[in-house]
Amino acid sequence: MAKTSAVEKNKRRRKTVANQAAKRAALKATIMNQELPIEERFQATLKLAALPRDGSKTRIRNRCEVTGRPRAFYRKLKMSRIALRELGNLGKVPGVVKSSW
Repeated sequence: MAKTSAVEKNKRRRKTVANQAAKRAALKATIMNQELPIEERFQATLKLAALPRDGSKTRIRNRCEVTGRPRAFYRKLKMSRIALRELGNLGKVPGVVKSSW
């Protein structure tokens, strides 16, 4: 089996989350509904646990779209601080100007 990069894993996780979102939300609503019998809520808990782990939204990692770097990520620009600095110095990021003194 070929090794997959972390960027590809993250893309695959995003697809899985999109596919599983409605099913997970329905099961969570069933679990949280206090008016249902405990047995039914427990069965919903078991079904939720049987779903793939990568279907959870918390498994998605924000990554730089330029480099794939997971740390120092600016959500608004969807890039890491390193890519932001490089592209900002080249004048390729709108609204960012190089400052020097």
